[in-house]
Amino acid sequence: MQPVKRLAIWLSIPVLAGALFAATFTPPADAQQRVPPPSREAAQYSFAPIVRTAAPAVVNVYVRSRVKVANSPFADDPFFRRFFGEQFGGPSERMQSSLGSGVIVSPDGVVITNTHVVKGRGETEIRVALSDKREFDAKVLTQDDKTDIAILKIESNGERFSAIELENSDTLEVGDLVLAIGNPFGVGQTVTSGIISAQTRTEIGKSDAQVFIQTDAAINPGNSGGALVDMAGKLVGINTMIFSQSGGSHGIGFAIPSNLVRVYLEGATSGKKVERPWLGAKLEAVTRDIAEGLGLDRVTGAMIERISDNGPAAKAGLLAGDVIVKVDTFDVTDPRSVYYRLTTRGIGETVQLAVIRKGKPLSINLPLAAPPAAGKNDVKNLAGQHPFDGARVSNILPGIADELGLDDEGVVILSVRPGSIAARLGFQRGDVILSVGRQTITTLQELDDSIRDRPRVWQLEVKRGGQTLQLRLPG
Repeated sequence: MQPVKRLAIWLSIPVLAGALFAATFTPPADAQQRVPPPSREAAQYSFAPIVRTAAPAVVNVYVRSRVKVANSPFADDPFFRRFFGEQFGGPSERMQSSLGSGVIVSPDGVVITNTHVVKGRGETEIRVALSDKREFDAKVLTQDDKTDIAILKIESNGERFSAIELENSDTLEVGDLVLAIGNPFGVGQTVTSGIISAQTRTEIGKSDAQVFIQTDAAINPGNSGGALVDMAGKLVGINTMIFSQSGGSHGIGFAIPSNLVRVYLEGATSGKKVERPWLGAKLEAVTRDIAEGLGLDRVTGAMIERISDNGPAAKAGLLAGDVIVKVDTFDVTDPRSVYYRLTTRGIGETVQLAVIRKGKPLSINLPLAAPPAAGKNDVKNLAGQHPFDGARVSNILPGIADELGLDDEGVVILSVRPGSIAARLGFQRGDVILSVGRQTITTLQELDDSIRDRPRVWQLEVKRGGQTLQLRLPG
């Protein structure tokens, strides 16, 4: 009981202070002229009308994947297979299930969700459950790992569905009220409220294509792919991830802005591949040392580290060392925010860049162009008695570099044919071939020349992710 008494005394302090304040302070006359609320709705403000508008368009997404699982930890060990046969510890099929959320954005049943919600490792079945408990099969129209955006289509016989309208996410301001609607922990459709905590967060994404709205509306596992809506009941974001050390919401949630979602939605419904505009320059975040070296008054923006001779940036008049601080009317803090603004404007448009060059501000108009297409000599399927048999390789062109997240120049593996030598050696999509023997590989022609001879030992250097692998293989 003692802690309760202490708590009661502590709580009574503001009450006593308030009584003394009331006794010594008389409010001004205009503050005493209080009037009742004009209506019951004004006195009992509720989010219910907003929820009634938006909630029917938010669905549950159930995904079942048929995957093969090894029955023994030694299943891939050649020693055990030699003595116990090829079937030792062989894989068996199992079903894996996952649950997420999605948002219907057109009456014909187009659904936005996250790629990580629908991406399975094997044969995948997707079911969409509406708020009225009806269920339908769905198929994937498109999915993008870099942005974590997936577009689904409900399979129905011409049925019309409740849909939500996309809002311009650039109109949001920090402090605006929002609602998060989804299916957290699989308990059923749930609504939480909060505010916009920050716009265009770029520091927490895995890829340079990820930009987020931050909110303190509670977002928990199962909310992924659900709706973040404004006070007009319009979609401003797709709930995606949280910052948490426990797995539950700590008030730091992130949603993909609706303006980026719109780009992929338009691409999926028109059948066109979404391409990020080609800048023709490598950008670097401005650090404190860079800001001091360039005489900048703020540690913000994206500096041009290097520039392609014939790229759009060079043609527009940009130079290495220029710092981009604005795209149109929007401040940009780093390379990701620059790419986000270019992507949401779209190929064919022209943006105005605010640039700092040698301490002086200037404005440059940049037409947004598509990356150059691969020519007939840029891509090749390799075959023969060499380590890269069965690999489809390409010069690293701007579009491929953007798709695979590469900064390198050289040759990259696009795919590997199952059962080929390259597949048995474990080469993967995205591997960059750095050297063969003593030959540094910078072009597809150099690679082609280097594999014509059959040395006694193949010495290879390959970059995978951030690691460089050195391989010695018998010829």
